[in-house]
Amino acid sequence: MLKLSKKISKTVGITNAKYNLIKENDKVLVGFSGGKDSLTLIHTLKRMQKHTPFNFTFQAITITYGMGEDVSFLQEHCKKHNIDHKVINTEIFDISKEKIRKNSSFCSFISRMRRGYLYTYALENGFNKLALGHHLDDAMESFFMNMFYNGSLRSMPPIYKANNGLMVIRPLIFCRERQLRAFAQENCVDVVGDESCPAMRVDIKMPYARAKTKELLEKLEKENPQIFVSLKAAFQNFHPNTFFKLEELDKEFT
Repeated sequence: MLKLSKKISKTVGITNAKYNLIKENDKVLVGFSGGKDSLTLIHTLKRMQKHTPFNFTFQAITITYGMGEDVSFLQEHCKKHNIDHKVINTEIFDISKEKIRKNSSFCSFISRMRRGYLYTYALENGFNKLALGHHLDDAMESFFMNMFYNGSLRSMPPIYKANNGLMVIRPLIFCRERQLRAFAQENCVDVVGDESCPAMRVDIKMPYARAKTKELLEKLEKENPQIFVSLKAAFQNFHPNTFFKLEELDKEFT
């Protein structure tokens, strides 16, 4: 078993207890791209199985894009650590070139396609929950991207119910990205990076909004090292009636 920091274990344990992410007899499907985030997630769940007072099962699933990817090292890694693993080969890359609308986000389209395969496999094979490797940095970046570029206040909840009835959970949502990066580095594990992204194979502009938002948050954190602590607290302490939505305003004034 790979060495997992006490901080990650404790954070995930608290998150799981607070939001009831994984419970007795749950059957969890885990999106496993081979990146640092999903790598940390599968090993965190493996550790949870040994230490939690309830029983649950999980399977890691890798979705290929039809670009000739070699995922044998992911299969070998899971076999070595006794982690149930499945590979689903798709033609997402070729389909995206035919179906994506002009000026649409290539990365968003690919992500939706991949999520569709995860949903389908989960529902067809009796899984009641889908676990994704999003972390706190992802949630904050998503929030500011939506606010600055889409005109909405939304982020990534720890748990939600998809339209198809499947529960989607994010056990790492309160972990920092640097913790997950450290996990892979300290255990000397090779991870899949941006080179596996289909967007690297086509002549398109890379996601501008996310890059600029990440730069902004890095700058703010240098100026205020506690900013993510404050943002995390703010996400649990918001006041809808202080915004402009008519339905949320005090009724006596409207």
